[in-house]
Amino acid sequence: MPKKTKAIKLTDRNKAWLRKAKPSVYEIESRETNKIILIVCEGQTEKLYFESFPVLTLTVEAIDLRGQSKLKLIEVTEAIVKNSTKDYDKIWCVFDMDLRQGEKEFADFDNAIKSGISKKYEIAYSNDAFELWFYLHYNFSEQRNHRQFYYKALSSLWNCNYEKEGKVYNFSKSIFNRLEKDTNASQQKAIERAKNLFDKQSDLNYHEQNPVTMVYELVKILNSNSRR
Repeated sequence: MPKKTKAIKLTDRNKAWLRKAKPSVYEIESRETNKIILIVCEGQTEKLYFESFPVLTLTVEAIDLRGQSKLKLIEVTEAIVKNSTKDYDKIWCVFDMDLRQGEKEFADFDNAIKSGISKKYEIAYSNDAFELWFYLHYNFSEQRNHRQFYYKALSSLWNCNYEKEGKVYNFSKSIFNRLEKDTNASQQKAIERAKNLFDKQSDLNYHEQNPVTMVYELVKILNSNSRR
């Protein structure tokens, strides 16, 4: 005998008690937070900056290697991945090139990028300094500047002595929010400016690309997984 069904009046069809429950935002977010990326940095400033992004559907594991050579950073990254129990979705290496070090630095820089790419790592390299990325939030420049130029510019913009204060833990930790709250700074413009610089120099050897910062590519990934 067929099972009896209860008739539903047309006027009741939109009642809350008859609607199918939709998955909550919390449930969706919980299911999507299994992605994890490893960001291996050359210094504390970079580590604290990337950790400050309000990511939601991504876990960021940032490591500060405290001034390793570029090739050594790639080697250590490989060891970290090999010895980790985690399955990283992406592996990023972040370092810059100090022009003051001369030709020895050129070779280390180029070889590290090539080595990282061969291991399927993403490389967010900068030339001459990571601080170029911060500077691009305010201004665009195609001039080849040494890091002292960016230190001086940021000192003026932030009313501080960046060379002395910028690497201090609490200051480094505040940079992301400082840029977010500064009405004169624009992350979107920094992304556009950084891409513009790279596009004009992408056919050059890595150490010849100056000024350049590929940090914008990593920032775009973090933004796509953020609460914004």
